[in-house]
Amino acid sequence: MRQMMQQDRASAALGMTVEVDEPGHAVVSMPVREDMLNGFAITHGGFVFTLADTAFAIACNEDERVTVAGGADITFLKSTHAGQTLTASAVRRIVNGRNGLYDVTVTDETGDVVAEFRGRSITTNRTFPRPTA
Repeated sequence: MRQMMQQDRASAALGMTVEVDEPGHAVVSMPVREDMLNGFAITHGGFVFTLADTAFAIACNEDERVTVAGGADITFLKSTHAGQTLTASAVRRIVNGRNGLYDVTVTDETGDVVAEFRGRSITTNRTFPRPTA
């Protein structure tokens, strides 16, 4: 697992698992827990967004340069509940200079689409520090 995810305490605390980590493509899953539900007993949209954002972050950090979100939109299409597992699949659509566009589909364990997310990335001039021995 890359250094970025090794240091991502938020994703770890939410129980996310990186299943695919390739340049321009990532798959991340997350079990929905009781403490992730909103007042209607459905998965809080913020957790769905966070899962999609994590897959987006992995997909758009393709080399040693730090790439961050310039913006993102999400459309929620299906409610989910505690006990289900959500999976976010991110793919690069285009990179032009420092700007990129990535689509993320979030599905439940049956393959039904839960949400569609579009992220816009900006590659910075920063690089990841090299790991120390």
